[in-house]
Amino acid sequence: MSSRPGRAVRRALTAIVPVAALLTLAACGTDSTTAAEPSQAAAPGSPGLAAARAALKKYSERPASIAVTQPVGKKIPEGKKIDFILCGVQSCKDLADFFTEGAEELGWKVKQIATQGTPESVQAAYEQVLRDKPDAVVASGFPRAVYARQLAQLKAAGIPVVQSNADEVMGDGISLLKNGPKDVGVQGEMLASWVVSDSDAEANTVYFDLPAYTILKPVKDSFAAKYEEWCDGCALDNIDVPITAVGKDMPDRVVSYLRSHPKVTHVVFSLGLLNVGVPAALKTAGITGKHLVVNVGDAQNYQYIQSGLSDGAMALNSHETAWLQVDALARHFTGQSMDVDQRAELPNMLVTKDNLPSADGDFPIVEDYQAQFKALWGLS
Repeated sequence: MSSRPGRAVRRALTAIVPVAALLTLAACGTDSTTAAEPSQAAAPGSPGLAAARAALKKYSERPASIAVTQPVGKKIPEGKKIDFILCGVQSCKDLADFFTEGAEELGWKVKQIATQGTPESVQAAYEQVLRDKPDAVVASGFPRAVYARQLAQLKAAGIPVVQSNADEVMGDGISLLKNGPKDVGVQGEMLASWVVSDSDAEANTVYFDLPAYTILKPVKDSFAAKYEEWCDGCALDNIDVPITAVGKDMPDRVVSYLRSHPKVTHVVFSLGLLNVGVPAALKTAGITGKHLVVNVGDAQNYQYIQSGLSDGAMALNSHETAWLQVDALARHFTGQSMDVDQRAELPNMLVTKDNLPSADGDFPIVEDYQAQFKALWGLS
């Protein structure tokens, strides 16, 4: 199996990471380490371990239903025109394709507008939207500051803008925001539940993070809080990684760290792309017995899990997010509020070799999500 970053890196970069970070790669930050001295870990029968195992059991179950249950209840108009602004990497294209599939079920036409992820190309895309005068705009990850002028014009024209996977806030032109800062904290809790359970609350953990991607801060904070709560006395070291390490020397950084910290048992990555190439590097270095888990899985990491080279991943909900955006617009076009979709908690899942649905990547978390949404739309 290849350890080269390739498509896995491109697909993961905006699965949850805001394009704001992609637009400011030069401001990538520097390495920083917060060392934690090992201490007496919790006993195997501790309340914290029991709580972690209960959480892991919940998060390991594949959700059977989408979060929205209220039917649209009105005839959804056909012929709507939606502009979907791409961000320049594969995962945004995937999200747009999933959205297009749902929109076509309702007889809508989706125009995908490409960008290179630069401020100039994003602004040009929004200028194109203003000329198109679509019925709605969908985008993923773009920071409001890049297109503030165009957003104000869209708001004045009554054209809703739907966002996802962005370090953003609702309102002032943003009609719907999914996987924002308030939504992603649960991902850190999921990772902590696995580490504490896998170690019997006796972990010594290092957490590799990309601080340039501010949407990941709630994940890191949640992980640290739950880890401390459930794994009393367990060591935790936080390592900040610059964006320049991605696809370059990240595996070497992990090998170097583990050689100088041999007591570490668990390695956590705030994004799956940070783990790309690491299993092969550890094997070459003769480092064994380490347990690896990532936030935001992708095809490469799912293959690692299937092959026993890595242990777990938090699977993102791109399919469900895209169709929920369609659902929200269906309600808007029938004169209803999008609140039911804004309040809905998107499904998440912690996957290991025992419950991995597919190693091909891009699998839906809710297996029959399409049928469930179509039922809400009166199509079945």
